[in-house]
Amino acid sequence: MKKKIHDFFEMKSRREPITFITSYDYPTATFVEKAGIDMILVGDSLGMCIYGYEGTMPVTMDQMIAHSDAVRRGAPNTFVIGDMPFLSYQQSDQVAVENAGRFFKEAGVDAIKLEGGVRVASRIRAIVDAGMLVMGHIGLTPQSSSQLGGFKAQGRTLESAKAQIEDALAVQEAGAAMILLEAIPPEVSGYIRKTLRIPVLSIGAGLDCDGQLLIVSDALGIFEAFTPKFVKRYAEIAKVSTEALAAYCKDVKSGAFPETKHTYGMIPEELVKFEEWAKSKKS
Repeated sequence: MKKKIHDFFEMKSRREPITFITSYDYPTATFVEKAGIDMILVGDSLGMCIYGYEGTMPVTMDQMIAHSDAVRRGAPNTFVIGDMPFLSYQQSDQVAVENAGRFFKEAGVDAIKLEGGVRVASRIRAIVDAGMLVMGHIGLTPQSSSQLGGFKAQGRTLESAKAQIEDALAVQEAGAAMILLEAIPPEVSGYIRKTLRIPVLSIGAGLDCDGQLLIVSDALGIFEAFTPKFVKRYAEIAKVSTEALAAYCKDVKSGAFPETKHTYGMIPEELVKFEEWAKSKKS
């Protein structure tokens, strides 16, 4: 049964971990739903994992909507969150509401996610006031990585830790239903979890949160460009896929594929007619 937002609040209250993973396409979404994972994020990380961009900046709203729609159809009974890409909400509250609305109207998501704390509080409030669920995202926020000095963990000094806590409180007070902490020390993320009423999810923020997120391409060993410290690999799909494709290539070159069982035979009496016809053409 598909979980609702109140289910995640209840899971937080009884300390039942929430399972959370990204998905970008229909077939992967079907795997996620069959596995019984609680939530899916259609992340702007698809810029790197699907399109081969160097980061998330080039990702467009149209790309995010198309992938969110595919995931929704692949996982109709899973809570799906659409990730708002760079410059889809930064300009104004009105732009943020309009673009958030596209995720719900065109892709059927259950919530949207956007990056930032204090600085995006008004955006969160505007989207929530328009009747949509929002997940906040603080800590290492990839869309702002240049301002953070690169892809670096946040909250490792007292001042940075206090800034993360301030951001988390601002996100909650703006009306967000959940928050994602990325690359924050567990001491800080644990403090945030205990302080906030809303579910606190972790991606590289340690065990003392209400749930865990991984990038599916990292978890399954699909994306090989780099592996963050916080990733645990559960499969080596890239290796297995490369070996399988090499075997296919070898079979085609050697004539081992296709075999008779991989072809479609003619109806016997029609085959006789065809052979007679072909023979007549040679005469």
